[in-house]
Amino acid sequence: MSTDRPQPLWQPDPQRVAQARITRFQSWAAEHHGAPADGGYPALHRWSVDEPDTFWKAVTEWFDVRFSTPYARVLGDRAMPGAQWFPGATLNYAEHALRATDTRADEPALLYVDETHETVPVTWAALRRQVGSLAAELRALGVRPGDRVSGYLPNIPQAVVALLATAAVGGVWTSCAPDFGARSVLDRFQQVEPVVLFTVDGYRYGGKEHDRRDTVAELRRELPTLRAVVHIPLLGTEAPEGTLDWSSLTAADTEPVFEQVPFDHPLWVLYSSGTTGLPKAIVQSQGGILVEHLKQLGLHCDLGPEDRFFWYTSTGWMMWNFLVSGLLTGTTVVLYDGSPGFPATDAQWRVAERTGATLFGTSAAYVMACRKADVHPARDLDLSRVQCVATTGSPLPPDGFRWLHDEFAESGADLWIASVSGGTDVCSCFAGAVPTLPVHIGELQAPCLGTDLQAWDPHGNPVTDEVGELVVTNPMPSMPIRFWNDPDGSRYHDSYFDTYPGVWRHGDWITVTSRGSVVIHGRSDSTLNRQGVRMGSADIYEAVERLPEIRESLVIGVEQPDGGYWMPLFVHLAPGSTLDDTLLDRIKRTIREQLSPRHVPDEVIEVPGIPHTLTGKRIEVPVKRLLQGTPLDKAVNPGSIDNLDLLHFYEELARKRS
Repeated sequence: MSTDRPQPLWQPDPQRVAQARITRFQSWAAEHHGAPADGGYPALHRWSVDEPDTFWKAVTEWFDVRFSTPYARVLGDRAMPGAQWFPGATLNYAEHALRATDTRADEPALLYVDETHETVPVTWAALRRQVGSLAAELRALGVRPGDRVSGYLPNIPQAVVALLATAAVGGVWTSCAPDFGARSVLDRFQQVEPVVLFTVDGYRYGGKEHDRRDTVAELRRELPTLRAVVHIPLLGTEAPEGTLDWSSLTAADTEPVFEQVPFDHPLWVLYSSGTTGLPKAIVQSQGGILVEHLKQLGLHCDLGPEDRFFWYTSTGWMMWNFLVSGLLTGTTVVLYDGSPGFPATDAQWRVAERTGATLFGTSAAYVMACRKADVHPARDLDLSRVQCVATTGSPLPPDGFRWLHDEFAESGADLWIASVSGGTDVCSCFAGAVPTLPVHIGELQAPCLGTDLQAWDPHGNPVTDEVGELVVTNPMPSMPIRFWNDPDGSRYHDSYFDTYPGVWRHGDWITVTSRGSVVIHGRSDSTLNRQGVRMGSADIYEAVERLPEIRESLVIGVEQPDGGYWMPLFVHLAPGSTLDDTLLDRIKRTIREQLSPRHVPDEVIEVPGIPHTLTGKRIEVPVKRLLQGTPLDKAVNPGSIDNLDLLHFYEELARKRS
């Protein structure tokens, strides 16, 4: 990694820097809490990780977090795992999410959009009233603090109401998207034993209706702890026998009663992808998520009451929970329920235009698909309100940065591009958006406040301008309080703390540059290691998928029984393309010239498709296991894959090679 100082792609102008909430926070924290007044973001970040107690206290004061009983201290125990945050404090997440009702009752809290692209607003007053009504009904059903409440729901306003009502009563929310099959849902919900299930009869996607009533019936049979099932007739069907009707539960004009719970009381359970076994059931706390998301959304994403926050997501991905938390900053949240590319590739941009989104979040894959499809969003649509385009899910390739910047610059727009990286494990970002810093191509702007992010070598030494393991050396409030059904904490410990005792190892390869920015190279557990040189798969994908003939690719490094190393590149071709000698040569030449001769694969193999997790991430480790001869039923959890049939190709290939 070069240590020179290339010109940034984008630099915030002085007015944007002055108006940024993080600038105002730094000035205020300097006056009231001894934060550095000078030195900009790097100095503020250094203070936030050197003085975590003072920093997090300042966050709670700046955002006026309402503690119904006071905390004894900020960090009772800072050892990881098991750090103790704000002991003694009680509060409620949902109470904070609905605070804007007091001043903006008739303004939209939610804007709901489906594939018709018609926009349906839900005002703050209506949202608060529905939450109050549903919370009272949940209590009447016997839901008590700590009980689990589940949702098999698309990204619709009812899902937000159900989450907030659950949090209001101190219940523990958990959700799956309705495109998950019954086995995938049961792998998750059976672990946590919900007492209530909110469900739709089906959903619309890609211009078609998808009936899920048979799946719902199976869930009801296989979840014996359910006391109530609530039917939401998205497709207009009658409520099945023995279910409750959504509209009757949300019709009363009832002021919400917010159960005051300890800071570390469970808020929700999120799930890992579960590609190699049962998904990890990750429990995060009401207080931890509240303060982490206020920091992340209010300071890093620069969101406030005048903003509209749109992120393309489903209820089965942590970004949905993150999106809902936009309510904490009084921001209008945009919910889009539909295909990312229907009726055309520019669908997400059209939603951003229709809703006046100021922050539009999407996947790096969507940005690259738009570039390949010759979409011109800023030229063809009115995106004048979009201040920031943020991406996550995988690293945004350099070409994605350039394409986004050039598309908006041509229309005279000053676009802030925020590539961010975090994880379901913390339901937040480790590194990414900072409105006051420059953007360099292919890099995340900086580690986030309160996050002591470092790159470590195998011996536990921090490295700069070199590839290392992503570690976090101090606790974050949104780190899991535990995994469900992990009584001795061993699964939690083994997931993050088995390599460097007391230090969170996330499983990504990163470079922290001498400028303070961060480059993500891909998962370290699927690392390519040629002749002792570690390489991230993301670098290869970025180079190969520039070629118009390549729709998607997957690279795997397989240690052979004889001590050799086999590194195939699998390519899914664009329609009309052929993997002939000319294309093979171009693929290898592209990798050699843009990366290094070491990155050139041993074989390039055409495949019918690339398998993904249910949240759209390429699966490298299960494919590697298949290629090493592991049987399919042991290499992968079938309920975690978007298209299981694709894996038979890799299984057959392994059989032929052996």
